[in-house]
Amino acid sequence: MNGKASFLLDLSGVSKMFQTADGTNRSVLEDVDFQLRDGEIVALLGKSGSGKSTLLRIMAGLIPADQGQVSYRGQPLYGPASGVAMVFQSFALFPWLTVRQNVALGLEAQGVSLAEREQRAENALELIGLAGFGGALPRELSGGMRQRVGIARALATDPDVLLMDEAFSALDVLTGETLRDDMLELWDERRISTRGILVVSHNIEEAVMMADRILIFASDPGRVRDEIRVNLPRPRNADSAEVRALVDQVYGLMTARPVPATTTGAPAPEVHHGYRLPDANVGRMEEVLELLAEPPLNGRADLPRLAEEAGLPDEDLFPAYEALGLLGLALVEHGDITLTADGRRYAGADQQERQELFGRQLLAHIPLAANIRHSLEQETTGELPERQFLDMLEEFLKPDEAERVLKVAVEWGRYGEVYGYDYHTGRLHLPTTPGGEAD
Repeated sequence: MNGKASFLLDLSGVSKMFQTADGTNRSVLEDVDFQLRDGEIVALLGKSGSGKSTLLRIMAGLIPADQGQVSYRGQPLYGPASGVAMVFQSFALFPWLTVRQNVALGLEAQGVSLAEREQRAENALELIGLAGFGGALPRELSGGMRQRVGIARALATDPDVLLMDEAFSALDVLTGETLRDDMLELWDERRISTRGILVVSHNIEEAVMMADRILIFASDPGRVRDEIRVNLPRPRNADSAEVRALVDQVYGLMTARPVPATTTGAPAPEVHHGYRLPDANVGRMEEVLELLAEPPLNGRADLPRLAEEAGLPDEDLFPAYEALGLLGLALVEHGDITLTADGRRYAGADQQERQELFGRQLLAHIPLAANIRHSLEQETTGELPERQFLDMLEEFLKPDEAERVLKVAVEWGRYGEVYGYDYHTGRLHLPTTPGGEAD
């Protein structure tokens, strides 16, 4: 094994906290050890909110770690390093600047002269396939071209390390695959000076096609849970048996739960009031259930095959898988998904029966929803302000994440008719429909 001198980035025992509304410290990241070696691409996979983007920002020197050591080429990292560049999901372009000016921004911050900035910007644009577009404004470009500008801006600084935060996820599938393949071609042909790439992604196939190592991140707090080494030469054939086997393996690890679910599909014991509910809408859950129930799947499928049948990316499907498992409508384990008896009943039910069953499963398996319903039943008016539940969630989550989780719980509860929500007043209330009245 190479010594520390060969590490581009070296993280040892890195932790990051946030302060809850009651002043308690909660861990976003805990005891993360990670090394990015010279000459490798690493992919980092994990559910939304697991702290992956926070970890990238620590590596980029944009925010400090609260505990642990972060080093770049053997030296402690206390702020942005000129050898580390980052590509964002949102393109992060200034709309009033030309493409060339956007690409040259990082060079300007480094004190590079105007003439050299313009030349290096043009070189980067040519490298990424945008020669001739330097004078255009971002609004005149497609999404794929705008992301190429973001990559060119990073490459123009000749970075040692390139950090890519969901860099392809905002693009359509074909555009994302094309840009990914172009980046790999630049890397494999050594046409860029970059010595190490870290890719944060939701897309399992993307990780398998790109990476030399795949790290799987656990949540609450974020930490490295599993590592897979990918010993396949590039370019890789997405349909080869070796790639498909790795995809299956990663799906299995991604859906493994720290505490096994019960045989009835009830959620594992770690689900509590402040659990980070997946951002899954009911329509997508029902779409997965219906597809799973019909031939040729007949109630069971491996997740890669289900993704192909659904024609949807992993980032859309993983929240639905998790939600179905939490609600006891499906079992998700070892990279497979299987309908439970309740899930089969749900798939074959009419609309009213579905809502009733959803409500029952929600109250039985989601502590936050059960707490909301119980609290409302204790009030003579049958209603409470959402602030009460946000305060409770903020004991576990950051304020913006608490709002997101409560929004999910509200949407699920309204569909299951176990409580309602007034968007004008921000108050939750007992349902007024006959099917949703308390017993």
